[in-house]
Amino acid sequence: MTRLWLVRHGPTHARTLIGHTDRPADLSDAARLRRLSAALPHAPVVSSDLSRTRATAAAIAGDRPRRPDEPALREFHYGDWEDRAFDTFDGPLSRAFFETPGDVRPPNGESWNDVAARAGAAVARLSRGGDLILVVHFGVILTQWARATGHAPAEVLAQPVAPLSLTRIDVEDGVLHPVAVDRHP
Repeated sequence: MTRLWLVRHGPTHARTLIGHTDRPADLSDAARLRRLSAALPHAPVVSSDLSRTRATAAAIAGDRPRRPDEPALREFHYGDWEDRAFDTFDGPLSRAFFETPGDVRPPNGESWNDVAARAGAAVARLSRGGDLILVVHFGVILTQWARATGHAPAEVLAQPVAPLSLTRIDVEDGVLHPVAVDRHP
């Protein structure tokens, strides 16, 4: 069994969709980072290849082994909506994307199902037993939480996943099992 400890990166304070846009994380809350690090097991740390996850991983890793970055753990690619304010692309397609996620894609972007498959394949490849810390993004955490709970994407989108929060999912024989969400470790 693999115990996945999914950490959402530090806040970016962006007011736009920044899926693949590489914005830095605000890691100025040293006390919170210490608490988060203390809540984690001594286990390997993997992050996506974006700077906000890499920097968060470095801030909480301590003496934990750092594995190579995993590009498949990136956030949604929002295509033409990338790095744009929400009100600049509001319309039937954007409402469908957020209200009935599944196969709906932003122009030149990824759907919920695309990200769930991409991230799910990475999780399966990385789950080799023991504890593993993944420093990732909102969308990656929610797609895997939906797999673990069996809830529809629209249901899990309502679940808050705050920056620097911790979500635990166990993987046994390729099956994901939801364990806990700690919004502020």
